[in-house]
Formats: sequence, C-alpha cells, structure tokens
Amino acid sequence: MERKSFWQSGDKKTLLSAFLYFDVSFMIWVLIGPLAVVIAADFPMTPVQKANLVALPVLGGSVLRLVFGFLADYIGPKRTGQIGMLVSILPLVLGWQVVDSLGQLYVVALLLGVAGASFAAALPLAGQWYPKEHQGLAMGIAGAGNSGTVFATLFANRLAAHYGSWEIVFGLAILPIAVVLVLFTLLARNSPNRPAPRRPSEYAGIMKQRDAWVFCALYAVTFGGFVGLSNYLTIFFNAQYGLAPVRAADFATLCVIGGSLFRPIGGYLSDRFGGARMLTILYGGAALLLASVSSLPPLPVTLTLLFVGMMCLGAGNGSVFQLVPQRFGRELGLMTGIVGAAGGLGGYALPLVLGRLYQSTGSYTPGFLILSLVAAAAMALIAVMQLRWRHGWMGSGGGKASPTAAPAASASPAASSEL
Repeated sequence: MERKSFWQSGDKKTLLSAFLYFDVSFMIWVLIGPLAVVIAADFPMTPVQKANLVALPVLGGSVLRLVFGFLADYIGPKRTGQIGMLVSILPLVLGWQVVDSLGQLYVVALLLGVAGASFAAALPLAGQWYPKEHQGLAMGIAGAGNSGTVFATLFANRLAAHYGSWEIVFGLAILPIAVVLVLFTLLARNSPNRPAPRRPSEYAGIMKQRDAWVFCALYAVTFGGFVGLSNYLTIFFNAQYGLAPVRAADFATLCVIGGSLFRPIGGYLSDRFGGARMLTILYGGAALLLASVSSLPPLPVTLTLLFVGMMCLGAGNGSVFQLVPQRFGRELGLMTGIVGAAGGLGGYALPLVLGRLYQSTGSYTPGFLILSLVAAAAMALIAVMQLRWRHGWMGSGGGKASPTAAPAASASPAASSEL
C-alpha cells in the first residue's frame, strides 16, 4: 500500500489542538520557575528552598501523568484534556487570591502539576491519528508545546514588574487557558483508531518489560534535563552572574527556545535516520556541553553552551517518542503517562541537585558535572539497547519507523524483553 505524506495523514485540527493544549499547560506548569527570584523578595528563601519551590510543580506533574495516562486510555485523551484544563485553573486562582505564606505557595506549586500532566493526554491525542512512519514528527509537533516555557520565562517577570505584583501573573494566566479550552473543545477529536481500553490487570504487565524501564530512564534524562533547567536557569543566571530577575529570565528564555524548537526536529530526524542513532548523538552532545558549563565560563560562553545543550535535550525528547509508539503502539496512552512521569521525576531531581550542591559547596560546578555524567550514562545505555533491539522489535530498520514491524512488536512475546 502506498504511503501517504505527513500532510495527507492524520487530523490537522486535532494536532493543532494538542499543541495548543500542551503549550498553554506547559506555560502554567513552569510559571513559578522564572518568578522564583521575584517571589524570594516577599518570602526569603535559601538556595535549597528555591530549588524545592521550582521542583514541586514537576513532582506533581510526574505523579499525575500516570493518572492522566490511565484516563486517556479509558475516557479518551480529549475528555482527559478538558478535565485537565479545568482543574489547572484552581492553582492559578489560589496563587492570585489566597497565598500569603511560603507553605501555601508550596501547595500551589504542587497543584500546578495538573498542567504538567497534560503531556499524557496531548501526545496520544495527536499520535493516534498518524501512521508509524510519521509518529516522530506528529508527536514532536504536539510535544513542541513545551515552548509554553518560553512564554513563562519571557513574560512572567515583566508582568510582575509592570503590575508591581507577582500574584497578578497567576490571575492573568487564566485567560489563555480559558481560550484554549474553548478551541480544544471545538477542534479536537479522538482518533477512530484509538485502541480499546485495556484491563487494569494488564497494566502491571507492561512494567515487567525491560524496554519500558529503558524508555523511562532515557526520557528522565532528556525531558528531565529540559524541564529541570527551564525551571532553574533563571535562578542560576541570577545567582551565578548577578543578573536582575527580568534579565535572568530573558537568558533562560533563549536557552528554552533551543530545546522547544528542536523537539519536532528531533522527531523528524529520528523518522529518517532512526531514534536510537539520534539519541546516541544527542546524549553525547549534551554530556560534552554540560561538562563545559561546569567550568562556569564567561556569561556569553555559558549562554551558548546551554542553548546548544538544550537543543540536544529537546531533540532527544522527540527521538524518545519516535521510538515509544513503535514498541508500545497498543499501549501508547499508558506508556505516555509512565514515560512522561519518569521524565518529570528527572526534572524534579535536577533543581534539587543543583540547589543543594550550590548551597553546600558555593559553586555550580559539581552539579553540572553530575548532569554531564548522567547524560553520558544515557548514551551508553542507548548504545547497548540498540544492539539488543536490532535483533528484536527494531529489526533491520535501525530505529526507523516500520509499518509492518511495529504492530508485531507490540504484540509479540518474543519482543517483550522481559525482566
């Protein structure tokens, strides 16, 4: 059967809806990251407390991605997305009208995780409309909604400075999510090819498979690195280089743009050359660049290194999710939640590592060295697994999408790589 091009396949309105949903949700999810320096003027915090504050939304998102993955499987990704956007308004109202202590702010930060869980609904909503040979690009475009981070880092501190209050930023964020909720309701459709919900007893079986854990580890590095740095870089530029809050957030924005734009590019290149091959290159590049950042060079050099490093991590996100639908096509909703949760846990750990080591040593060098070693370990893992996969579900395609091999991979016991 003749293959259709990407633009002849799928449903473009749904793809746009998934992107907008993920984009506005991601903006809300990381809202506290750039505001942390401004908030610290009202609630003085140690480096560790700042790290905890920006890490809590990521922790909430990690746990709730499992819930959203389950819901996307059972009630459909569209309805799951609608519920997610409605509930995401709650922490915005609390941050705008209620918070008057650091403890209450921690609660708001944790509740912002609802927006971060959008990943587990947005990607299946888009991906289930597209054939295997276009999965990387489709899910890369939907996943490029992590560009919502750009809006948070670019405008949050400016709005806080303009209105003289960081609380008003939470109130203003209600407007875009309300608009997207209406558009999403009108435009998005569940795929007619969406797999039937699976029995709860079958879910545990997925986690008995080695490949599921491997994808979790890989995504914990790529997405965890991206979202963790997105949340923490404003603090880093402020503490290390003495930049004012707005200026520090602007520098963080530049780095985030690199990671956001290259997610769909990573998916596209993985469709062409293989996700495993791309990941090997991208992890190696990230390891080298983060090791270079650990020397804390002059600001222009650091900015360049972090920009390219975030490009590697962003493209790596697209590459991981070029592979996941091939290996777990029938369990895509659930696997998106599981792998997404692992990515969120990586993003939760990163600020804590940087913040605690900075408080104990007075330098960011040890933290960035550890991040570099983690990326190098991921490169070694994907190199080993690629050799195994070539003799299993990946076949001779080297990680490129194969419309014949992929379904068999999801169903074949021989390809399950059980622990």
